[in-house]
Amino acid sequence: MRTRAAALPVLALLAVPLAACGGGDDDSRSVSESSDEGACAEPEEGTLLAEVCDSGRLVVSTDPAYPPQSSLDKKTGEYVGFDIDVATEIAERMGVDVAWEAPSWDVITAGSWNDRWQMSVGSMTPTNDRQKVLSFTQPYYYTPAVVVVHEDNTSVSDLTTDLDGKKIGVCAGCTYEQFLDKSLSIKGFEFDFVIDDAAISGYDTDTTALQDLALGDGARLDAVITSLTTAQGYVDAGEPVKIVGEPVFYEPLAAAIDKNADADPTSFVDTVDGIIGEMHDDGTLSEFSEEWYGTDLTVQQ
Repeated sequence: MRTRAAALPVLALLAVPLAACGGGDDDSRSVSESSDEGACAEPEEGTLLAEVCDSGRLVVSTDPAYPPQSSLDKKTGEYVGFDIDVATEIAERMGVDVAWEAPSWDVITAGSWNDRWQMSVGSMTPTNDRQKVLSFTQPYYYTPAVVVVHEDNTSVSDLTTDLDGKKIGVCAGCTYEQFLDKSLSIKGFEFDFVIDDAAISGYDTDTTALQDLALGDGARLDAVITSLTTAQGYVDAGEPVKIVGEPVFYEPLAAAIDKNADADPTSFVDTVDGIIGEMHDDGTLSEFSEEWYGTDLTVQQ
């Protein structure tokens, strides 16, 4: 088995440690009500938190091309998914409404959002580069990164050798691309870059890469690297692909806030981080994970 990201302590930048999950619906309501009163009771003027509270609306960026994390329900016209539920719950516990923007991933990760949205809840990994322009909360869940091949493929079994030099599709600018070019760096984590000299094909989304892979074994791609959640969702949808081998690495996913927001984001970051801690404590995040993924991904592996 390949070495995965070391199970080290939670990232040093993450202020609030994760507590054991527990509690039921009554606990969840009491926490929500407490957060509701506290977050927007007396926010300091001139801060991002005060702007959100005064407007009564939290604008969150999302990407509808990532089921089951986030997608657009064509029947209802509403966004649905794990990330959508997490962001909606954060807004509810703050006592504000949630609204959505759908910018491209590279725009989100670049920072300097010009206050078009206040937060990203988009399964983002807090890489060292991203930490330069974005502030991150503690992780709200962790996902394995896996290799996907066409269902007809029989040549890829040993991931430490069989993908060397192969055409591999990934989301451009995502951690999967950084894993392949061996530049992935997250404080507190180590990675075993076992794939050498990959011919990397960058896509706007992981889903687009999977669509090219589904055209045939080696037709456009030999493999795709994406999250287990995205890959399994694509397999479950009946697409002609399969997951091979063990995860190539594990990564934490956190909410992100622009460091360059016009108003001071410090108290807003602290508030969201605290709410995510509450959602770990009362089991809300575990419930969302079980609902959308069929397993609890909220505990670090």
